[in-house]
Amino acid sequence: VQLQASGGGLVQAGGSLRLSCVGSGRTFSMYTKAWFRQLPGKEREFVAVISGHGRNADYADSVKGRFTISRDNAENTVWLQMNSLKPEDTADYYCAASREFSLSTNPGDYTYWGQGTLVTVSS
Repeated sequence: VQLQASGGGLVQAGGSLRLSCVGSGRTFSMYTKAWFRQLPGKEREFVAVISGHGRNADYADSVKGRFTISRDNAENTVWLQMNSLKPEDTADYYCAASREFSLSTNPGDYTYWGQGTLVTVSS
């Protein structure tokens, strides 16, 4: 089981980016998927989570109304559309997957992790 994240980059405040995370394995495509972010020396922070079927999602208060998580199980891909980006959104962003059905915001509940993709928002 592998996750491959991409789509990070440098963007000005107010701009948009779309992160992608592609997974391997047919069963894996139905796992709960989430995005977390982390700054050096800081704990990993929850950003967004989506259920296996994609019907339910939850967001950190800091990104509600600006970020949207979505998925396509046929493509085994989950996306994070980030709009109205702020400098405080700057971080390494990680996608994660869990076999559990709950929309957990705890990184400890996630077994599978992709590599980080860096998002830098300039002011």
